[in-house]
Amino acid sequence: MAAIARCDTFQKLRNPVLPVNCDGHDIEKRMRWVAISGSWRRTPPEVERDVREAVREIIVSGDGIVTGGAIGVDQIATDEVACLDKRLSVLRLFLPTPFDIYLDHLERRHLEGAVTSTQLDEIRRQLRFVRATNPSIISSLGYQYCDEVSYYARNSKIIDYSDSLYAFQVNNSAGVQDAIEKAKSQNKPVVIRRYATT
Repeated sequence: MAAIARCDTFQKLRNPVLPVNCDGHDIEKRMRWVAISGSWRRTPPEVERDVREAVREIIVSGDGIVTGGAIGVDQIATDEVACLDKRLSVLRLFLPTPFDIYLDHLERRHLEGAVTSTQLDEIRRQLRFVRATNPSIISSLGYQYCDEVSYYARNSKIIDYSDSLYAFQVNNSAGVQDAIEKAKSQNKPVVIRRYATT
């Protein structure tokens, strides 16, 4: 995945239409919130390109992004929002656990070999940046452990909060499929992009 804060794509936009008067009230009444769900184990270049393009279209149209703070697609979506909105007023981030527990979990996953040093450094830096920039956009579900139960509960919260879902599913990811099924069960619009990789 590309380095954090790749804002070169923003420079290519002509006259981006970003929400003005982002005091947290007026904007939320007219904004639609779009959930971004995606795979984290493998994020081929075409996935990154598609996520960044989708996020730009959503933000430029005046809507906001809801994601889960994970490595991969969530991270790319958050990075693209940061390129377009320095205050992060059009981002909502739901973590399964309190912030520090989540970072500890990612560190453990690194020690287990599931997360590379680069991935760990980038996601820690990004999450700390989000918290320092606009801590009010981060919500924790309050679980004390990251596991399938807390991750799927996070999916539920993200879908409940959102008006629609963009899913970037690599190799039939079960977590992304969970988000898709939850959005469909609530009759929310779903855009699915599927990818196969080895």
